[in-house]
Amino acid sequence: MGGAEYVQQALAGLGQAAGTGVDPALPLYATTFVVVDLETTGGAPDGGGITEIGAVKVRGGEELGVLATLVNPGVPIPPFITVLTGITQAMLVPAPPIEQVLPSFLEFVADAVLVAHNAPYDVGFLKAACARHGYRWPNPRVLDTAALARRVLGRDEVPNRKLGTLASYFRTATRPTHRALDDAKATVDVLHGLIARLGGHRVDTVGEAIEFARAVTPTQRRKRHLADGLPKVPGVYIFRAADDRPLYVGTSGDIATRVRSYFTAAEKRARMSEMLAAAERVEAIECAHSLEAEVRELRLIGAHAPPYNRRSKFPERMVWLKLTDGPYPRLSVVRSLADGDEVYLGPFGSQRAAELAAAGFHDALPLRQCTHRLSLRTVTPACALAELGRCPAPCEHRITPGEYADRAVAPFRAATATDPGAVVDALLARIGALAADQRYEEAAVVRSRLAAVLRATVRMQRLTALAGIAELAAARPAARGGWELALVRHGRLAGAGVSPPGMHPRSTIELIRATAETVPPGRGPVPRASAEESERILSWLERPETRLVEMSSGWASPAAGAARFCDLLSKIESAVSRQLSTERP
Repeated sequence: MGGAEYVQQALAGLGQAAGTGVDPALPLYATTFVVVDLETTGGAPDGGGITEIGAVKVRGGEELGVLATLVNPGVPIPPFITVLTGITQAMLVPAPPIEQVLPSFLEFVADAVLVAHNAPYDVGFLKAACARHGYRWPNPRVLDTAALARRVLGRDEVPNRKLGTLASYFRTATRPTHRALDDAKATVDVLHGLIARLGGHRVDTVGEAIEFARAVTPTQRRKRHLADGLPKVPGVYIFRAADDRPLYVGTSGDIATRVRSYFTAAEKRARMSEMLAAAERVEAIECAHSLEAEVRELRLIGAHAPPYNRRSKFPERMVWLKLTDGPYPRLSVVRSLADGDEVYLGPFGSQRAAELAAAGFHDALPLRQCTHRLSLRTVTPACALAELGRCPAPCEHRITPGEYADRAVAPFRAATATDPGAVVDALLARIGALAADQRYEEAAVVRSRLAAVLRATVRMQRLTALAGIAELAAARPAARGGWELALVRHGRLAGAGVSPPGMHPRSTIELIRATAETVPPGRGPVPRASAEESERILSWLERPETRLVEMSSGWASPAAGAARFCDLLSKIESAVSRQLSTERP
């Protein structure tokens, strides 16, 4: 091979259209491989530095084509590279630059699996060159013979996985010489030798070979059959133990693809490895669309509390912040609401979140914090908060019930039901005063309490608006035509379906309505569903492409409600995030 010689044998009868890619289920004997090797000037991939490309196209053990060319890197060749490869500066002067070679190379590798020894190195240089010169990298499937050798060959067979060592072990027809075409041809023989060993590992397809080359655990390989036969549709999947206990519940728009991913190198979570070891089968529940799948997942997790799910396991563990009865009400964190409870805020996911919001209200309003049961007839000694001016001392009757109701109760009631503006203004004024006194840490504490108040009021008002609608039908365009349909009753998904393309969705809505779950009304913002389910429904309904088809009543939020402070809440949360990032070591 001399100068800029470019050799490519005629390729006939390949039977693949450009751009179709390679099916991972294709048997190895029917897969077209392009084995490539590069020589470079050394250093990191930066779009240049390639001095030689050698590539061999093979399928079924037959050589289909060869591409070989020197490349002018546009920079001097380091002496140690010349010593290693034998490529001199004089050899590269007449060679084409990489931008002229790339079109032919990209055409050569189209619709094939790219193979290289230590593939990240060669692929890194090629991708960088494409990016630098404006060519789209085709993102082919890549098989690394070095990684595959580490999985197939033991230390008792070869001391290392260098190309020269493997070439000797497999007695390749061409010896590696640190020249691109020779090394590529040697890698072809190594590839064939490794493929011959894969049969004993029950690896028969190109997709299995690529995954086998990665760090897939023995458990993943042994349990891979659990993904067989699953449907490629939206739905929920359940990993079950030998006694049929649910171990893990998940959802996906393509059940089969998602479950297969648990048996690949991409799955690195330790708890998932433990779960796979205990799993004996996977159950699939097909759903009409993604919203139904998400809701079913939440309900299954809430019902069974699978040990390997971390979120949404105990939806009943919500807490509320309510105003107690009596002449001088106070805030109380409770696990459930009684029939007589009228003024409350929630639900909160934890007691800590509720207490943080309560602290915000205490900063803004003269609500008493003691837990005594106060009487209009008997005086109770005041606590330290009254002496510090933090409490109007209703215990000593320094404030009348009417004044207390106007100054403390009414603003809390307004914040939960309509407008939290008075509370927000008071907390912003307190933050400003603390900042002016350079008490920044205290100001940050009040800021976090303000965020908790806003988060809770915005959430509750959104949930209350949805839960008040007896029935709502909505539609969203389906990816393959037609409409995804959802029937929501009092914030709970009562029915779901898909209207086929070319058919008016109203007839499908009537079918869904006839078989939908009966959902009676109830009290509170989440009377018949978990807060998380109602929020998933809200997220689906609020997408720009979703259309409201029918509603039993209007869907509205207070004009001066908590939602008008969403921008303020976003700014606070961004500030907190930046503060945390700067405080991390």
